Amino acid sequence: MEPPQHVIIVGAGIVGLCVGWHLARGGARVTLLDRDGPGEGTSSGNAGAISAGSVAPLAMPGVLKQVPSMLLDPKGALHIPARYWPAALPWLWRFVLSAKPERVREIAAGMATLLRGAEDRHREILAAEGALDLIQEHGQLYLYRDAEHLKKDDAAWALRREYGQVTQVLDRAGVLALEPGVAEAYRVGVFLPDQSHCVNPLRHARTVARGIERMGGTIRRATVEALATDGPRVVGVRAGGETLPADRVVLAAGAWSARLLAPLGIHIPLESQRGYHVMLPDPGVMPTRPLVPADRKAFITPMEGGLRIAGTVEFGGTEAPPTPARAALLLEDLRKVYPQARTEGAQPHWMGHRPCLPDTLPVMGPVAAHPGLWCAFGHGHLGLTASAPTGALIAGAMLGPTPNTDLSPFAAERFA
Repeated sequence: MEPPQHVIIVGAGIVGLCVGWHLARGGARVTLLDRDGPGEGTSSGNAGAISAGSVAPLAMPGVLKQVPSMLLDPKGALHIPARYWPAALPWLWRFVLSAKPERVREIAAGMATLLRGAEDRHREILAAEGALDLIQEHGQLYLYRDAEHLKKDDAAWALRREYGQVTQVLDRAGVLALEPGVAEAYRVGVFLPDQSHCVNPLRHARTVARGIERMGGTIRRATVEALATDGPRVVGVRAGGETLPADRVVLAAGAWSARLLAPLGIHIPLESQRGYHVMLPDPGVMPTRPLVPADRKAFITPMEGGLRIAGTVEFGGTEAPPTPARAALLLEDLRKVYPQARTEGAQPHWMGHRPCLPDTLPVMGPVAAHPGLWCAFGHGHLGLTASAPTGALIAGAMLGPTPNTDLSPFAAERFA
């Protein structure tokens, strides 16, 4: 009997953890390496939404017309500081090109393939770990000011419905029936009854980590400096001045993944879309489900520790310090939805790095030119949602039985 494959996973965020969980269950010997503890980076601070219907890419037809107005608004949901424009422009140009109608349909098909059954995949892991209480199934509610406001998103909602997203358009009375206390300004809602949310993303990640260790896997704190190669083959990683050998390496280092690929001649247009959240332990209001004021692109999510307001998109790289003013905008977003909310006692603001690619699709699967190397990064705003299905797909493709899913739309080679 052959010994189990040893797989090193670079990154112990929620994506790397779910890959590790499925590989360990499939019989692989798994080691996860991360400079932080499991889920303590970006995965700890997400909005908690599990949104399997989110197949519409960020770049939709007509996006070029919207970008200037967003950038000129100092309180807009998108912010790029002047110092970062030279670095951001190539990414933004690719982003605009991906908004061509034919490409949008290709991207939506790829996202639908990836996200199909995402809630079931999460329940599969959490049921095995005795933590189904982490997922609440009360739907999600998007808020619009009026019918004209909703009309701006018609194309995205139509695309989501095409791939099976159930939507219910509500009038003011319907919004209040679900969430009393929402501000008068929001007269129209879109309710997604089959979506869910996580009540504690950090506990979620730690639960998956304990499952990996239960199945014999190892999670170590270590900073990976480089991928180790023997000719074109990737044979391990270099971390802490030593080479750690492996049969396979899965790169799941989020926004830091591209810099580990660059020495191999693989250049991926990966950008950190810095996101913020504020936690209010006692806001005086508590919705039942995530609320999304569509004019602000923020998520207001009930969680175990209170109310989390998460959102904004800030370009600025992975090294610059947080911008406190961006986090402060989230409290304004909350007041627009709940003018009566108490914002005193807000916990210190948090910032994380969403690993975003211009065409929304993650990089996922084997790298043809470098045997032994696999990728699982770039899930953007859908890292939590896509983590469990990504883990199942990678493990199936690597260990068998081979999944029916075609991973070619997610290949790193598409950026060659």
